[in-house]
Amino acid sequence: MDLKHVLATNLRRLRHERDLTQEEVADLTGLSSRYIGSIERARVSASVTVLGKLAGALDVEPCLLIKL
Repeated sequence: MDLKHVLATNLRRLRHERDLTQEEVADLTGLSSRYIGSIERARVSASVTVLGKLAGALDVEPCLLIKL
């Protein structure tokens, strides 16, 4: 599994655990909900900066988002 798919799976799981919608994550990160959806479908590769924003919004360490 490549890291895009690992990130997609972990982001979706963590978002659901926190009962957040893609729109809410988008608001917390300053990103578009469409982009959040693209990350969750592994259609785009998130930059390190975006990884940091997602981690901050989900209150986790960034490495947790790409952990197998």
